[in-house]
Amino acid sequence: MIPLPNAWTLDPATLAEAVALRHELHRCPEVSGAEYETAKRIAARMHALGAEVATGLGGTGVAAVFGPKDLQGGTTLMIRAELDALPILEADGPEHRSEVDGVGHLCGHDGHMAILFAVASALSRHTPETRVVLLFQPAEETGAGARAVLDDPNFAAVRPDMAISLHNLPKLPLGAVALQEGPVACASKGLHVALTGQTSHAARPENGRSPGLALARLIPALAALSRDVPTEDPRFRLATVTHARLGVPSFGISPGEAALQVTLRTLLNSEMEALEAEARALILSAGAEFAPVITVHDPFSHSVNAPAATALLEAATQGLPRVKGAIPMRPSEDFGLFGTEIPAAMLFLGSGVDQPELHNPDFDFPDALIPIGAEIFLRAIHEFSAAKESETV
Repeated sequence: MIPLPNAWTLDPATLAEAVALRHELHRCPEVSGAEYETAKRIAARMHALGAEVATGLGGTGVAAVFGPKDLQGGTTLMIRAELDALPILEADGPEHRSEVDGVGHLCGHDGHMAILFAVASALSRHTPETRVVLLFQPAEETGAGARAVLDDPNFAAVRPDMAISLHNLPKLPLGAVALQEGPVACASKGLHVALTGQTSHAARPENGRSPGLALARLIPALAALSRDVPTEDPRFRLATVTHARLGVPSFGISPGEAALQVTLRTLLNSEMEALEAEARALILSAGAEFAPVITVHDPFSHSVNAPAATALLEAATQGLPRVKGAIPMRPSEDFGLFGTEIPAAMLFLGSGVDQPELHNPDFDFPDALIPIGAEIFLRAIHEFSAAKESETV
């Protein structure tokens, strides 16, 4: 492993500032697409560290660019973190608990941003030989942010040649790494189904058209589309009914409408196309007399680690403990969409075997991961620069 420049050593003052930033972000969370103040905080700190800063990417996204401005193509590495929090009420706990009722950083995006702040602090002290883009992406939790960033015309100015990222993962030993080439997180897509019949008096249900039986048939039929195979099997598919509603809460009205939400999940995008087609056909058949209306929500691409980007992270994590069998994981990651257009890879960093799960109300990103994650990214930058330099020799 190539030694890091001395200027990139993460001193106690930098780490203390990174921890303070995480706590500040944790207290002031914002949901997907509304990360206005979070973006301002990040942009201000990146400006103060001397980065060239682009704002408003894909809505609220922020890109901080370090390194030479006159490099040729093939020399830009992007490292991504996320801006958004979750619409979940945080449990009583740390002093830096969320001050926004019903919203909390319960997935660790505050910690991921703090890691990139520590990286930026190091880059401000020693300019990298290659161009580095630190992307703070909006709306990861809804699967809308990566698409919005990629579609933003202003992204062309910072578009990288390779992209990497990390996500903390509870139930793995603190600082342990899960990393592999190929699929690492599933594709997913939400379908909302609306069925419309006709209300009647509850004493005369025959005078109306209740979608109740159609809804009752759909719930188990959709779940039966799942395949009981391991997640790493390319045939893996899962259909989870997450919400169902029938009529209004009244004893005097026979229902005239119903709604259902189902989340479809597959290892690969190609399987998602087939699963969605089957789900749509089933819904249109079972609910035919109720004019089903199907809308798509929260679509996520699969996440597949490219060989070159995976090799870069392998080099950057030498010496850290490894965990097998933790990936591919069933939850989806919006970072995967970048990988459909740019060579990309994501690693998963253990955040503690006793830590609550992601999206739990008592989850809190461990500050001890900040120096580990930052050093991994700094080593990746150094390895990327060295590889590009050797190509030109």
